[in-house]
Amino acid sequence: MPIQHFAPPPHVKAPPLSFATRVGNLLFVSGIPGFDANGALPDGFESQFANVVVNIKRVLVDAGASMHDLVKVNVLLTRASDVAAMNALYAGAFGPPPYPARTTCVVQALPDPKMLIEIEAVASLSK
Repeated sequence: MPIQHFAPPPHVKAPPLSFATRVGNLLFVSGIPGFDANGALPDGFESQFANVVVNIKRVLVDAGASMHDLVKVNVLLTRASDVAAMNALYAGAFGPPPYPARTTCVVQALPDPKMLIEIEAVASLSK
């Protein structure tokens, strides 16, 4: 079974990785931080969350999928105080129900100290 790789957008300075990899009917989306269209990381949690969603949607569209195809999401936060805001924003961005399975972790740090959130996901492309 061939593996298809999806590169990061040109404006994002990314480590050596694919933004997503498709094998069979599964699409594995790498952890996506909240960089904006210019490759900058805004200060606020809500702005970073919105950018994460835009970037995930772009990867999904490139692979022929949508948010409704997500089956598993992992959310990494650097501040426990953002959990409530994340849940509210998540409901709008990843809904309507049923939502994908999800794990949310509060971690000590992400690769850039300004990163407040990173989301990785798995989508089923069997439709």
